[in-house]
Amino acid sequence: MIGQITGILVDKTPPDILVRVGGISYELQVPMSTLFQLPEAGKELTLHTHFVVREDAQLLYGFYQAKDKAMFRALIKVNGVGPKMALAILSGMDADEFVRTVRNNDVAAMVNMPGIGKKTAERLIVEMRDRLAEWGETEEQAPTGQALASTGNSARNEAETALLSLGYKPQQASRAVAVVMKENPAIDDSESLIRLALKSML
Repeated sequence: MIGQITGILVDKTPPDILVRVGGISYELQVPMSTLFQLPEAGKELTLHTHFVVREDAQLLYGFYQAKDKAMFRALIKVNGVGPKMALAILSGMDADEFVRTVRNNDVAAMVNMPGIGKKTAERLIVEMRDRLAEWGETEEQAPTGQALASTGNSARNEAETALLSLGYKPQQASRAVAVVMKENPAIDDSESLIRLALKSML
């Protein structure tokens, strides 16, 4: 089991990143809540990881904070929730926000995330409520990651691609990014576009 990884960040292509450890580069999938906190390429980082072995693939998921990894593991234990859906949930909200959503029975916030219908949202809230009873919330931190080096159409394309990889439909992704760019014309990096687009769809 690979529980943690420390190395040099080589590349960020949401939701995938590449981390070099010695002479080997590991590909990890990370939620957007982690992506926004990553340093710029070439810097060292440490991520908490969850390793999944399937018949057709070996997948490594990375999390900036241990509590996001713990939430990811709790989510994939819920019937009908796989790693892809858990990653999408933690991209739309961090662990503490998810806890508040469950405690507030906020089905609407759940349904706004890709791949989650009303029945799945209701089941998530019911099954997670007891598991999260002792969850301690911490003060929210502002994202500290460096922006991706992309501008204009490149940033827009990267943002739309990231949203598509999380399960949003092409029309949803395109519309959300377009609205953000119209309301925030000064934004020229894909990370900010992704973050604001995700918020606009919740």
